[in-house]
Amino acid sequence: MNTLAARFNAIFGADMAGPLAALAIVLIVFGFASPHFLTGATFGSVAFQLPELGILTLAMLMPILTGGLNLAITFTANIAGLTLAWTLQANGGIDAGPAAFLLGSLLALVVGAASGLVMGLVIAFTRAHPILVSLSMMIFLRGLGEFLTRGGDISGFPTFIAPIGHGSVLGIPIPLLILIACVIASHVLLARSKLGFSTYMIGSNIESARYSGINTRKVLVLVYMLSGVMAAVAGIIMLARFNSVRVGHGESYLLITVLACFLGGINPFGGFGRVLPVFVALVVLQLLSSGLNLLGANQHLTTAVWGILLIVVMVLRWFSAKFITIGK
Repeated sequence: MNTLAARFNAIFGADMAGPLAALAIVLIVFGFASPHFLTGATFGSVAFQLPELGILTLAMLMPILTGGLNLAITFTANIAGLTLAWTLQANGGIDAGPAAFLLGSLLALVVGAASGLVMGLVIAFTRAHPILVSLSMMIFLRGLGEFLTRGGDISGFPTFIAPIGHGSVLGIPIPLLILIACVIASHVLLARSKLGFSTYMIGSNIESARYSGINTRKVLVLVYMLSGVMAAVAGIIMLARFNSVRVGHGESYLLITVLACFLGGINPFGGFGRVLPVFVALVVLQLLSSGLNLLGANQHLTTAVWGILLIVVMVLRWFSAKFITIGK
C-alpha cells in the first residue's frame, strides 16, 4: 500500500490525491443519482461553463501563493468587459470590426493590469493586508461600474465575437481551449520561471525571501498585475458568452475560486500549491453544480453547498495535518 502511494505521489504528486478522490466520488454519486449525469450533454455543458470560472481561479491562485488574496477579480473582469464593450460601442456597436475588438481587448487587459498594479503597489510598499486592499479595490470597481452603467448592462456586439464564447474547434469549445492555454501558461510560469520561484518563496516567508536577495516588492506588484490580466481575460470570455456585460456578472464566482484553490491543495497561507490539482478541483466543482441542477436544485442551494464544502475542506485539511504531525 505504501509502495502504491509512493508511486502515485511520484507520478501525480501528493496534492493530486484529494482532487482525484473528490472527482471519483462526484462521478459515482451523481452517476447513480441521475441517469442523465454521465452523458455527453452534461460534459459538454461543463466544458462551456468551466472556462470563465477557471480563468478567474487562476487569477486568484497567484496572490494566494504569496500569502495574499485578490477579492476584486470578478469586478476586475466586469470592468475589463465593460471597457471592451464601450470600445465596440464607440466603433459602431454591432457593426464594429475586428480591429475595434482587438483594440478593446487590449484596453481591457490594460485595465485589468492597472487594477492589479494599484493593489500590488499598495500591498508591497505599505504592507497593508491584501484582504483589505483588494476589498477596497472591489468596492471601488463595483461603485465605478454601477455609476458608469447606471446599474444596467451593455449588449449588442458583432456576431464574429460569439464563437469566442460558444464556438468549437474539432469539437472542443473555444473557451475551453483558452482556459487550457491559460492553465499551461500558469503552470510554466510557476514551475519554470524565476517569478514563480520567488512567488513560492514570498508565500513561505517574505522576510527570508527579502534577505535572500529577492525583490519582494517587484514580485508582489507583478503577481497582482498578472492576476488582474487573467481576470480581464475572463471578462472578455464572459462578454462573448453572455453577449452582454454588467457589473454584477459572476459575483458568486468569488467563493468558488477560493474553494477551488483550497480543494486543489493550495496552502491558504501561501508558499505551496500547484496549478494542475486546482484545475481538477475546478472540474469537480463544475460537475457538482451540474449534478445538483439535474437533481432539481436551484443556484442558491448550489451556492450554499459550495460554502459548506469550503468549511469541510478546511476541517479535513486540519485533521490531515494533525494526524501527519502525530505520525511523525
